[in-house]
Amino acid sequence: MRVVADLHIHSKYSGATSKNSDLEGLSKWAKIKGITLQATGDFTHPLWFKELKEKLKEEEEGIYSYNGQRFILSVEVSLIFEVEEKTRKVHVLILTPSLQIAEQINEELSKYGNLESDARPTLLMNGEELIEVIKQIERRNEIIPAHIWTPWFSLFGSKFGVDSIEEAFGKKPKILALETGLSSDPLMNWAVKESRSYPLVSNSDSHSPKNLGREANVFELKEISYDNLVEAIRTGRGFVKTYEFYPQEGKYYFDGHRKCNISFSPEEAEKLGNICPKCRKKLTLGVLHRVYELSDKRIGFKPEGKVGFQHIVPLPKLIAKVLGKGENTKAVWESYFMLIKYFGSEFNVYEASYDELKLAVGERMADAIYKVNRGEIYWREGFDGVFGEFFLEERGVKNKNVQKTLDSFI
Repeated sequence: MRVVADLHIHSKYSGATSKNSDLEGLSKWAKIKGITLQATGDFTHPLWFKELKEKLKEEEEGIYSYNGQRFILSVEVSLIFEVEEKTRKVHVLILTPSLQIAEQINEELSKYGNLESDARPTLLMNGEELIEVIKQIERRNEIIPAHIWTPWFSLFGSKFGVDSIEEAFGKKPKILALETGLSSDPLMNWAVKESRSYPLVSNSDSHSPKNLGREANVFELKEISYDNLVEAIRTGRGFVKTYEFYPQEGKYYFDGHRKCNISFSPEEAEKLGNICPKCRKKLTLGVLHRVYELSDKRIGFKPEGKVGFQHIVPLPKLIAKVLGKGENTKAVWESYFMLIKYFGSEFNVYEASYDELKLAVGERMADAIYKVNRGEIYWREGFDGVFGEFFLEERGVKNKNVQKTLDSFI
């Protein structure tokens, strides 16, 4: 059975999320996207957890359903701790196999922070303590450091992160996988030795139903169960690939200052001493810069036996580019739902052949989708909280040219 799984999302109870991020909205859009297994997100929040207990029905062990859509229990927590007298802030994803165990997790984690204040709670503990707490409750509970390169709240982030997994999670930590985040892809992660030590997963970290599946994981499983999913991630057997944001589209890819509307490649930032030439303050160092700092291989290196990946661009953005209209216009969404009706889901569009696309939407749109699939697009890279923008014609830096920058940096 082919399973597309998005394991990291947020509900309407998280900050800066859509009011439609409830079970109704999440299940509806998961089907449109083609997601087989959808995270609940936010199970530590009392109101959301109450709703999950009332509405979810257990289908298989560790797998629940609502409105015909399968769900797995997950939550992102924010850890705050000190290393060498410096404050660190690291976001971590927790997976658990049952509502009963989730309730026990909530009871224990409430001792480290206020679970009612936000659906992504802040906990005064480090990763090693978190692992000990949740593994004592149930050994099948799993930990995944979230969006591990994001500057502000991640394992290797330039602002509050660390330089090694051991600093945050202790020696030989029981971590299931690492999450790439929107501003990095597997090729970037494989350039760093510590990232090669664990499986890589990719998830949407969605704050609205329409953004579900902007990154996801693809499996071939005999049957959908919590244990089968975890085993596939851990061993790679049945783990087909990840769907990845182009990292240039991620809002923390390059270095820069949003207030000054200025961005730089790592090489350019280094020449400036990582100081903004406009305001003379420190630049926000992006994901690419941190990868360069910690890398021991060049981007493009792929170790043997690693799960493959496919870059995608959110389909409404692509349609908007082709039509020359705003992403939220009627024409764009009419074209979007025409494609969904024809192919059955958004992920099916990414998997369609050129001839199938041409027959369905004509040569112009088919050419654009095919360019995305082949990486033949151009970028104005994201930086300091600003999403990147892609172009179908050359107006920026092409994806493959990143290697040239890396060659001159290390």
